[in-house]
Amino acid sequence: MTISDTDRDFLRRAVGLAARALESGDEPFGSVLVSPEGDVLFEDHNHVSGGDRTQHPEFAIARWAADNVVAGVRPRCTVYTSGEHCPMCSAAHAWVGLGRIVYASSSAQLGQWAGELGLPASPVASLPIEAVAPGVDVDGPDPELAQEVRALHARRA
Repeated sequence: MTISDTDRDFLRRAVGLAARALESGDEPFGSVLVSPEGDVLFEDHNHVSGGDRTQHPEFAIARWAADNVVAGVRPRCTVYTSGEHCPMCSAAHAWVGLGRIVYASSSAQLGQWAGELGLPASPVASLPIEAVAPGVDVDGPDPELAQEVRALHARRA
């Protein structure tokens, strides 16, 4: 699949949530869970500044979906996110049985930007979603929106 105009609209919403996270003093990551009918079911942004580094929006989406979305519907939902899932979030996504992931910027891009901007390196290996959750359909990055995400990380530096 490729990134459609509808996908890009939801990605913009995820990037907007990342900006909101940054404005609240957190790392700029945001994600949106969308139903098969195109309705936003749940959205969140990073909450790691309080010390719990597992408070990623993608992980919150997986937990929320496990409690609130019927198992048979989950594979038809899409998660839109400002940054590619980390291994923890990729695993949670797969375990819960969610469907497609569309991301604005990749983990490889984030690693490169972190080096350029002097941001701390991740304590977790950077793996593509497909390496952790090989059965999940994945699209990204989006060249235009990736630059917006990079700008958010530059503001954090």
